[in-house]
Amino acid sequence: MSISSALSNALSGLTASSRAADVVSSNIANAMTDGYGTRRLDVASRTTGINGSGVRVVGVIRQEDTVLLAQRRIASADLGASQTQVNFMTRLEALIGAPDDPGSLSARMADFEGKLISAANNPWNTTHLSAAVQGAQSIAGALNDLSDEIQDERRRADANIGRSVDQINAALEGLEDLNKRILSTRANGGEVASLLDAQGQLVEQIAPYIPLQTRRETNGTLNIYSDDGNVLLSHRAATLGFDPAPGMDPHLALANGNISGLTLNGREMRLDGAYPAFEGGQLSAMFAVRDTWGPAAQARVDGVALDLAQRFDAAGLDPSLTPGAPGLFTDSGTLVDGLNEVGLASRLRVNAAVEPENGGALWRLRDGLGTVTEGPTGNATFLTAQIDALANPRPTTSTAFSATSRSMSGLIAENLSLAGLGRSTAEMSLSRSSAQHTALEAAELAGGVDTDDELHRLLRIEQMYAANARVINVAQQLMDELMRIAG
Repeated sequence: MSISSALSNALSGLTASSRAADVVSSNIANAMTDGYGTRRLDVASRTTGINGSGVRVVGVIRQEDTVLLAQRRIASADLGASQTQVNFMTRLEALIGAPDDPGSLSARMADFEGKLISAANNPWNTTHLSAAVQGAQSIAGALNDLSDEIQDERRRADANIGRSVDQINAALEGLEDLNKRILSTRANGGEVASLLDAQGQLVEQIAPYIPLQTRRETNGTLNIYSDDGNVLLSHRAATLGFDPAPGMDPHLALANGNISGLTLNGREMRLDGAYPAFEGGQLSAMFAVRDTWGPAAQARVDGVALDLAQRFDAAGLDPSLTPGAPGLFTDSGTLVDGLNEVGLASRLRVNAAVEPENGGALWRLRDGLGTVTEGPTGNATFLTAQIDALANPRPTTSTAFSATSRSMSGLIAENLSLAGLGRSTAEMSLSRSSAQHTALEAAELAGGVDTDDELHRLLRIEQMYAANARVINVAQQLMDELMRIAG
C-alpha cells in the first residue's frame, strides 16, 4: 500500500467518523422528541479498480419497527373510540342522576308522588295542591332538560366530527406534499430522514380517528389505507366530506337524510350495517354518539315521558275529561299520541288546566281536569287514583323498553340501570384498550433512542477517529523521513 493510498483511506475514515458523530449527536439530542426515528449511518467500502480505497458514506437510515408502529396506531384508534364512548355514557348517566341526587328523575318522581300523597291527605289545602302541581312541573321540566342535554351531546358530536374531518384532510394534504418533497430530495441526493419524521407526525394526527395501515414504496413515498380498505393517500390525498348541522333535535337522523353523513372523494360512506366505514376509531365513535347512542338514549327518555302521560290519560281515571282531552301531562298542550313518540320528552308539559298562571285552577288536580266548578274540598278520590296510576305496574308501550309491566318509578330506575350498564360496558372496553395501547407504546418507546447505547457508539467513533488520525500522522512522519533522506 502506498503512502497516498493510506492517506486517502484515513481521510475517508475521518469523514465517515465525523458524519457518524453528527448522526449520534442528533439521536441523543432528539431522544425525547415524539415521532423521531433513530438514525444510523449507512457506510460501504470504497474501491478503485480492484483495490480498496477507504470507506464511503451511502446515506443515513431512519429506523422504525413498521409492524409495531402499525399495531400501536390501531390501538390508538381503538383507545380514541373507547374514550369517546365512555365520555358519552358517563355524561348520560350523570344527566339521569342517581336516586339520591335531588335533581335526578328518580328523586323528582319520588318528590312528585310524595306531594300527591300529601295533597290526598289534605285535599282542602291549596298549599299541598300547589306543591303537587309544582312536583308535576318539576318532573316534566326534568324530562325536557334531559332531552335537551342529550341533543346537546349529539350537537357537540356533530361539531367534533366536522373539526376532525378538517384535521384529517389537512393532515392528508400535508402527507401528499411531503411525498413530493421526498421524491425531489432523493432525486437530488439529499437526506429525507427529517421528512420521514414529519410524515410520521402527520400520520399520528389521523391515527386516533381512523384505524390505519401504511405502506412505504421503494421511492420513499407513503401510501395510507383505512383498516377497512379505503384509500386515503396514494399519489394524491383523498378528501373527506362532511357538513356540520347548525342545530340538533330528536327528529334529525342520518336515516332521514336531514343531517350529513360522511363522503370520501364525493362517495357516500356507509356508516351503519354490518361493516360500517372507518369502524373502530374515534371518528366512527363520534358518529355513534350522534346517530346511535344519542338517539337510543333519547328514545328511552321519550319512552319514560310517554308512559308517564299515558298513566294519567288512562280510560276511567278522570271521568271529567271529554274524549281526546289530555290528562295531567300533555304534548305541548295536546293529547299525547304514542305514534308521535320521537322527541316527546322535550315537548312534555303539565296541563294548563291546573296551572293558575296559565288560567287554570289548583282544585282541578283534586276534582278532575275537565271540571268547570269546584267540588267538595274533602274529596280525595281523584288524587288517590292518580297516586295509584303512578304506583301500579302497567305494560310499557314504548318500543325503547320491553313490554314488561312496571311502576313509573320502576321504569325510571330501569332507564338509569340501562345507562349505568352502558357506562360500565364502555369502561371495561376502555380499560382493555388503554392496557393494550400502553403496552404497545412502551414497546415502541423501548425501540427508540437508547442514550446509553448512543454514548457507547460515540466512544467507538472517537476511537475510530483517533485511529485514522494516527494513520495520517504516521504517513506524515514517513513523508518527512523520505524528504530528509532525499535531501
